[in-house]
Amino acid sequence: MAWRDAKASRVRLLLFMASIILGIAAVVSIQLFSTNLKDNIQAQSKTLMGADFIIETRQEPTERAKAIIDSLQPNAYEVRFASMVSFPKNNGTKLVRVRGIEGPFPFYGELTTKPVTAATSYQSDGGVLVDATLMLQFNLQAGDSIKIGNITLPIAGALSAIPGNNAISSSVAPPVVMPYRFVAATNLLQFGSRKEFQYFYKASDTLNLKRLEQSVSQRLDMENADLDTHTSTTARIGNRFDNVGKFLNLAAFIALLLGCIGIASSVHIYVKEKLKAIAVLKCMGASRLQSFIIFLIQIGGIGFLGGVIGSVIGVGLQALFPYFLKEFLPFTLEISISFQPVFIGVVLGVFMSVLFALLPLLRTWYVSPLDVLRVDEQGAQEPRSVRYFVFGIILICLFLFTLWLLNNALYAIIFVLATLLTFALLAGVAIGFINLIKRFFPKHWHFTARQSLLNLFRPNNQTVVLVVAIGLGTFLISTLYFTKDILLVKTDVTQSSANANIIILDVQPDQREAVQQSIAEKGLPVLNNIALVTMRMHSLKNKLVNTIRQDSTRQVRRWILNHEFRTTYRDTLSDTERIVKGNWIGQANSTGLIPISISENLASDANLDIGDLVTFNVQGVLLETEVSSIRKVDWTQVQLNFMVVFPAGVLEQAPQFSVLTTRVANNTIAANLQQDLVAKYPNVSIIDIRQIFTVVEDILNKVSWVINFMAFFSILTGIIVLIGSVRTSKYQRIKESVLLRTLGAKNKQILQISAFEYMFLGLLGSLVGILLALISSFFLAIFAFKEPFMPSVIPFVVFLPGITILVVAIGLSNIQSVLQSSPLEVLRRDGN
Repeated sequence: MAWRDAKASRVRLLLFMASIILGIAAVVSIQLFSTNLKDNIQAQSKTLMGADFIIETRQEPTERAKAIIDSLQPNAYEVRFASMVSFPKNNGTKLVRVRGIEGPFPFYGELTTKPVTAATSYQSDGGVLVDATLMLQFNLQAGDSIKIGNITLPIAGALSAIPGNNAISSSVAPPVVMPYRFVAATNLLQFGSRKEFQYFYKASDTLNLKRLEQSVSQRLDMENADLDTHTSTTARIGNRFDNVGKFLNLAAFIALLLGCIGIASSVHIYVKEKLKAIAVLKCMGASRLQSFIIFLIQIGGIGFLGGVIGSVIGVGLQALFPYFLKEFLPFTLEISISFQPVFIGVVLGVFMSVLFALLPLLRTWYVSPLDVLRVDEQGAQEPRSVRYFVFGIILICLFLFTLWLLNNALYAIIFVLATLLTFALLAGVAIGFINLIKRFFPKHWHFTARQSLLNLFRPNNQTVVLVVAIGLGTFLISTLYFTKDILLVKTDVTQSSANANIIILDVQPDQREAVQQSIAEKGLPVLNNIALVTMRMHSLKNKLVNTIRQDSTRQVRRWILNHEFRTTYRDTLSDTERIVKGNWIGQANSTGLIPISISENLASDANLDIGDLVTFNVQGVLLETEVSSIRKVDWTQVQLNFMVVFPAGVLEQAPQFSVLTTRVANNTIAANLQQDLVAKYPNVSIIDIRQIFTVVEDILNKVSWVINFMAFFSILTGIIVLIGSVRTSKYQRIKESVLLRTLGAKNKQILQISAFEYMFLGLLGSLVGILLALISSFFLAIFAFKEPFMPSVIPFVVFLPGITILVVAIGLSNIQSVLQSSPLEVLRRDGN
């Protein structure tokens, strides 16, 4: 019976199925991608690091740290630092990440170079491996030379890949690999230089890395060094991408929910049209269970087919993610198809279809044989308690599925509540709009406009589900654009002539005046000339940092205890900071404790307040200070900001280096400045902020594509729900058309009525979605990003009219058959 009835309603059931196909495809593609990612990380755990474990430190190892490092007998080591390099061939200059390596690193994986032999020969030949993209940018070939600091070396080959590197970091500071024995000759590792030492180990199979980490990590931690094993590092990488996968899964789940709501609404109308047939079946002896199962089989069948088709599409789609996320991945992702996500997709298709169709299917259970004579809106209503029970089951299942995705009960509850709130707001607006029309019906409007408004609350209307479908898709994609603008609002450095876009680092005291002179000779302003003094915390509140490290109950964040602070001294506040607690002291007294000002985040993480004592170690000299003020710092401004600021009159004679900033108008001036400074002062590093912002914007654009991709699922699902709703109520519209035409209405008027109706639906759904996105983005800007809210106009000028036109086009696509139906056709159908 289910099969016979399904054949008669196959077009409608196919549209039901289409509603969940996209949601299943999204879930399966992301599940497959996540599974492949975890498998690849597990399989390439050693290759990602290039060694079994690494000891790293951001300064010259202390004697104790060096003793531990040597006792473990490193197989290779390196020093890495940022530096400007130049290419004599064309006088080009570039900020790079220099890696001076000694030993046969990597032990796992390989250096991918062109020519291939350069990966091993560069050490013995004394050559340098240069990032392949950088070589293309400056038109370099193997055999050309590169100037690093005070020495010039031949380029052995182009470097395409090295363990521990990714495309994002390479785009800001491309890697340049050189033999370690030449590092000292560059004369680049001067006071204040940002450098990192790494020692690589290839362990025997019998070594227990976890036990080693437990026994050595704490001792290294006290010496400002860290030990990372390949297992712990890959676990961190896995967790990082696991969070991305969870986000994408939730976005896919929303698209699936949207399709399920479309199924619930369509099944509701479908079952209402079948009530008379069900009553006849019961007159012929069919039981409640039989009539219920007939339609349950239909819904389960379309859920199964939808799951299968969606899973097949998902298998194809998952191949796109590695392409768009490759710059975020530190390795090449190998795609394979596993059975589990496909099985989940099929099960999910059946389960979600039946779950959301359960509420409307309950009506088949409560149809009585007497209803064959009097089927109406109230003729077969299930008890309210049963309805609430089924609704509770739906909520529990949603919570369990979300818990499976997030592995966090609190986040799952928040997500379910947020989803319910969004759906409730959209549905509430639709219901409120209908009630508003009923109460304040425009009786004096033109006939076609009045009739189109009446259609919004006619029997079998789909106003609520369409507003929810259209609104949710618009909400997702509009939120993307609003939040993207929040993130990019600070990256436009061209709006103000006061903003610096070139930062010159590591300027030594004896070079400061000469660098200023070089900048001024090119007609450029020196916007900032800031002295930096490096130091570490020796004690907090009269408690030694080493003692705090060993305290498991400490309230101080770990990074505070290991951080090398770059501080400055001045007598005034900058434009990007204001005092929120205490008093600013710009000039130190000759006696007593030194007053300092700290940032809010430092005060919070170090558990410091006004009057607390902090002792700093400045190159072996201890300075006793007292927190006199706490500052709120706008870290997003393109300006140098500091967590710790000393007053003038304290650090002037301390070992220090300077940072200068200027502003250039175009790439030509920037290139000339960099060439001049690098030629005169090889130790100086120059950061072109415009290039960094270009990279940031490119990253955000790629993230935006992924989010757009997920929003597209919701929009397209909403369109399919719309098509299904139009098809579902097609016969009802034919009857209305016949009645209107019998009363004298013309085809043009019927067309206008439908066009106005769908225009109202499209405008209402998309406008509510955009307004909800505007509100949510405002709260994100204020509370999450702490940025001024500057919304994009794209949702208003593109999405609002675009989605409205799309809804009208889909609605009118079904009108042709309505216009071609004669009154006699309907009378015959009723007679049959």
